Amino acid sequence: MFSDGERVILLDERGRKYLVKLDKKMLHTNFGTIDLAEIIGKKSGDRVKSHMGKDFIVLKPSMVDYLQKIRRAPQIMLPKDAAQIVANTGVGPGSLVVDAGVGSGSLAIFLGNLVRPNGRVVSYELREDFAKVARENIRMVGLDDIVTVKLKDVYEGIDENDVDLVSLDLPQPELALPHAERALKVGGYLSSYLPCVEQIQGLYAAFQNTSFGSFKTIECLVREMEVKKTCTRPSSRMIAHTGYLTFARKF
Repeated sequence: MFSDGERVILLDERGRKYLVKLDKKMLHTNFGTIDLAEIIGKKSGDRVKSHMGKDFIVLKPSMVDYLQKIRRAPQIMLPKDAAQIVANTGVGPGSLVVDAGVGSGSLAIFLGNLVRPNGRVVSYELREDFAKVARENIRMVGLDDIVTVKLKDVYEGIDENDVDLVSLDLPQPELALPHAERALKVGGYLSSYLPCVEQIQGLYAAFQNTSFGSFKTIECLVREMEVKKTCTRPSSRMIAHTGYLTFARKF
């Protein structure tokens, strides 16, 4: 049963999601107004009607819902890229991750959800306004005991040791490379997210005379399928280039 102050997802007939906190307030939508207090006591899968008689399905939020609805300050790393980081580094329960350039906290949340209950994500952020937004988002999804945001310039150093993954979403990752090399355990991974090829070239040049190897750079593109009775075909719209992901391993 949903209780007062709990967050829920409301799903309208078009599939649009509304992440709301239950209290004595009204939610205004294109399909009418909903009294949020009426949802208290309901369970996941129940329906509630707007004043226009439109049905909304009430659901317990999943991590996917939270990642889609978190507050955004800078542009977030999309799940397609975050998933490639996990696939190429093996981050999982118990891992220690350093995440630099936390932004709105989407990658920190994505990874924090995977490393719990015994792992930890430490996120470095230079801008206080971004750090504030990230902390609010992390607290909202209930990961503030797993994910810590430090207001610190990662170019000046990394405090943690024996780290499984250092993830850099920074314009000049090569400046953090010596610190990442020191912080990572042998066999640990480095990932770097960059929008331009020239930045990748700078990072590869910096890899020389380090203990990093097994270099790989990829780009992830996602295109959905349109499934209809008369025709099934690739969608004419897709999530194309967002950034290049470079991976390296410490030996």
